[in-house]
Amino acid sequence: MCSDCGCGTKAATTTIPVVENLLSENDRIAAHIREHLDAHGVLSINLMSSPGSGKTQLLEATIAALPKGIRIAVVEGDLETENDADRIRRHGVPAVQITTGVTCHLDAVMIHDALHVLDLDDIDVLFVENVGNLVCPADFDVGQHHDVVLLSVTEGDDKPDKYPVIFRKADLVLLTKTDLLPAIEEFSTERARAAIGRVHGPGPVLEVSAKKGAGLDAWTQWIVDRLGERRQAVGRS
Repeated sequence: MCSDCGCGTKAATTTIPVVENLLSENDRIAAHIREHLDAHGVLSINLMSSPGSGKTQLLEATIAALPKGIRIAVVEGDLETENDADRIRRHGVPAVQITTGVTCHLDAVMIHDALHVLDLDDIDVLFVENVGNLVCPADFDVGQHHDVVLLSVTEGDDKPDKYPVIFRKADLVLLTKTDLLPAIEEFSTERARAAIGRVHGPGPVLEVSAKKGAGLDAWTQWIVDRLGERRQAVGRS
């Protein structure tokens, strides 16, 4: 069987060190990004989810809900278009769009290039809105300090069981679009939380509705707390 499908050939086995080298170089650049961010007291949050879970809408609501004086910027990742970056810019927030073409995730090189067009002295929190995908983004460090994974009620409460890696690495899981719960009887927040717990263990899970504003206070407080921790860690006020 292996000789038929090719999984036992030398060419297949040599891909392992190639992937390891690729990730190692990515991690080196990601560490370099964090050094830059820390030098400027910038907190970086990587938002990951499947397409349509509401990442951009959440960011728009977050811009309005964060305490005045916290300056944010956004790096947007999509295969094509600047649609999401344009939505962020309408709120007066700097946004850099990365169009990846056929690549299903952002990587550290892309983020490093994007930071060249942002002034880190004018940023407190940098959000990275990763390409909508529950698989590939989990493997690539993009220089973030924290990973936040969104699970919308329109997706199904079993997604953490099906895609455990991305949920396992999350510092925070957001159950989004909760305003739709009355219309989606198939989704159970209890089952979703149980599935998250199975793959992630204990950790914060917040229920939010960017459209109605529910849960945004807890979400923005989480951001403010992480920003304070980051600044204390790097010796900045």
